[in-house]
Amino acid sequence: MKKLLISLALLPLAGCVSFGAKPPESLLSLTATEQVPVGQAQSSAGARTVSIQVPAVPQALANNRIPVQASATDIAYVKDAQWVEPPARQFARLLSDTVTARTGRVVLSGAQSLADPGARLAGELRMFGVDAATSAAVVTYDAALVRDEGGALEKRRFEARVPVSAIEPAPVGAALNQAANQVASEVADWIGR
Repeated sequence: MKKLLISLALLPLAGCVSFGAKPPESLLSLTATEQVPVGQAQSSAGARTVSIQVPAVPQALANNRIPVQASATDIAYVKDAQWVEPPARQFARLLSDTVTARTGRVVLSGAQSLADPGARLAGELRMFGVDAATSAAVVTYDAALVRDEGGALEKRRFEARVPVSAIEPAPVGAALNQAANQVASEVADWIGR
């Protein structure tokens, strides 16, 4: 009888228990505007290679949310907006697609680059969010490139700013995709020279 009374007493609380935040209606992703055609073969025998590492990120970007730089010291996040996966991995994949399409280089994974070192691109994704003061999506990437085995390290900062009409998931996602593609194109041109 005691067990029955305890169970009945706890029943109203069952509707209050939540095991995580309510997921957003949709998740955002990046899409490369320049891609290698499906079925196009690539060979390191006839083309130079490059390995592209997933960029390092500050803690504000080490999740699936979109940061909004509200002031010099305050960061918020776009309400109800989430990436399908962390932006650093998506950006590395977008860079790989763009570099291959624009330069003809064969982009290698980390394991593949052990057999054929080629050029190596690493870097830090410093900003991948919204600047509230200017209502712009901002992508800032500090790149570090070693063109060949034993070569000198070259560093360069790339940045793109695209206006956003509203700080809401859809317009922010579209603007960040455009800014990421602009940065990726500039990086590809730098690598390809």
